[in-house]
Amino acid sequence: MSEALLQVENLQVHFPVRRGLLQRRTGTVRAVDGVSFDVREGSTLGLVGESGCGKSTTARAILRLVEPTTGSVRLGGTDIVGLSPGELRKKRRDMQMVFQDPYASLNPRMTVFDTLAEPLRTHRVETDRTKVEKRVRDLMLQVGLSPAYMRRYPHEFSGGQRQRIGIARAIALHPKLVLLDEPVSALDVSIQAQIVNLLMDLQRELGLTYVFVAHDLAVVRHVCSEIAVMYLGRIVERAPAKDLFVTPRHPYTRALLSAIPIPDPVIERARKRLVLVGEVPSPLDPPSGCHFHPRCPIAEDRCKKEVPRLREIAPGVTAACHFAERAGDAPGEAPLT
Repeated sequence: MSEALLQVENLQVHFPVRRGLLQRRTGTVRAVDGVSFDVREGSTLGLVGESGCGKSTTARAILRLVEPTTGSVRLGGTDIVGLSPGELRKKRRDMQMVFQDPYASLNPRMTVFDTLAEPLRTHRVETDRTKVEKRVRDLMLQVGLSPAYMRRYPHEFSGGQRQRIGIARAIALHPKLVLLDEPVSALDVSIQAQIVNLLMDLQRELGLTYVFVAHDLAVVRHVCSEIAVMYLGRIVERAPAKDLFVTPRHPYTRALLSAIPIPDPVIERARKRLVLVGEVPSPLDPPSGCHFHPRCPIAEDRCKKEVPRLREIAPGVTAACHFAERAGDAPGEAPLT
């Protein structure tokens, strides 16, 4: 088993809320509230959850695109949080990101050549124009684009092609870690499959390590070796993909899996659904104890008072639930097989 390339410990990202003429601080949004996980070299960890659960903020905090409030992020043994701006600039060669919106993440005034050449020049990987052009051609071929299009601008490409450009930019510096922030959610379903297959091919070819942020569990199941489920800024369950889809341990995970449609109409009609009541609480004023207890079908008084710790339920499976051993006991629960 390979060693952990990325180690995140007690990561917190809090945003102050200010109001009034004097902009006094009136509250704190706990976007990420004590997240810990590690990712083995060459593997893919999926971060999933509803919109607003903090998964994208977690990914951005790992790269310090958003400054963490507390916690540590170690990449290859180096604590990213403690680096100076100059040291962080050098370390960025080892960690890159592919963003959700391929059009917003590309400069509309720069050609594909300039977009892909910029990281090479900035980090002085290549300075000779002939070598830079060769590297750009190789990158375009690597992601399935014709080098003949290198002088074109982003608006001249389709959404899937723009995402390929974003992926090419991310791998230009031979990074060790790539964070994928919902890289296929803005694309058509047929294009999604092509991009997912491209990412998996590049991982095998280049030995990349991925953190895959998504809300589409079907995509995550296809891509990820391990999955961490987030709810209101905390990880509530983490397990190998095959275990999580067969035996989900946390009630929130069971609810997410219950919402996935099954293409077989006979199985779909026979399956019971676990429908959650109420709305997702605000991270500005989260519930006491277990954040999930106001919507949980098996919650008890203990859940309102005591924060459940993320503990091991089975080999390689952890869950933050006082009653995680009751997997399958929740009313309407139906594992996805």
